[in-house]
Amino acid sequence: MSKRIVLQIVVIALLLVSCRQQRATVALEATPTQPNYAEESQWYISDRQAPVDIFYIISTETGDYTRNGVSCHYADTYNDSLRQPLLGEMVGVDSLFSGKLNFFSPYYRQCSLQSLTSDSLTQARTSLPMSDVSNAFDYYLKHLNGGRPFILAGFSQGALAVVNLLKGMDSATYSRLVAAYVIGWRVTTDDLAQTHYILPARDSADLGVTICYNSVRDNSCAIPLLSDGNRIAINPVNWHTDATPATLTTPLSNDTLTIALDTTTLLLQVQGYTPTDYILPLIGREGNYHRLEIPLYANHIQRNMALRAQRFLTHRTQHPAK
Repeated sequence: MSKRIVLQIVVIALLLVSCRQQRATVALEATPTQPNYAEESQWYISDRQAPVDIFYIISTETGDYTRNGVSCHYADTYNDSLRQPLLGEMVGVDSLFSGKLNFFSPYYRQCSLQSLTSDSLTQARTSLPMSDVSNAFDYYLKHLNGGRPFILAGFSQGALAVVNLLKGMDSATYSRLVAAYVIGWRVTTDDLAQTHYILPARDSADLGVTICYNSVRDNSCAIPLLSDGNRIAINPVNWHTDATPATLTTPLSNDTLTIALDTTTLLLQVQGYTPTDYILPLIGREGNYHRLEIPLYANHIQRNMALRAQRFLTHRTQHPAK
């Protein structure tokens, strides 16, 4: 399968199913069963016997659903029909990002897209999925990682989970962090105050840093939930933190785009994209390119992950005590 087809599949998968009512057969209780991460069914894993892992947390692929009048706002990780959108993103992102690296992605009880339509709902409903991801990461470190360096990455709700993992990280774990990719979310002043381990990336090869970006046509197209108050940003095409523009020809539409960082708002401004079928359901707005954060920059992110991973391994070999 060509990379262009994979990109198109990911565009469809990322946050598209979220807007639909799920009609699969589910349990009657409003909160699904907690994932047991000792079970293989609760993971998507590509073990390539590489010396570095990617731990990836998927975005929102779930919509509210009901059974016999009982509403559920969280993914059921044991229901095959409800798992399919989650698996679709895992497979797509693995093919776009991993290259020769290992890929680990947990199923988790992500909250529905409808849960992200207001600040109060988001605050009330994200604690459960964040707890699942924390449990999954702890299991991964103890039973799956084998002491290897790792890359953290997440998109949208998954990027919020990356921020939370960084805030709860200890020094021993951080010492193995190659970099963290917070894609399509924000890192606030409050987040930065809660940890020493969220360090803004300054170029393409620094280590132990956090990469963050949010793409818009212009500042008026921002979605407050995703980017308001963000304090970290970098251009994933030229890896500058200033306003130096970069040129990107996207395989999604063959448009030649200009990508530049607004250093005041820290929004990544994208000029020249012509399709109009990218708008995020429910909370999206025209000119906000949230659904394209992975497909637009996939080649650049894959190369950057490989570069940082190799630099980490080289640095560890040259400085084994550090």
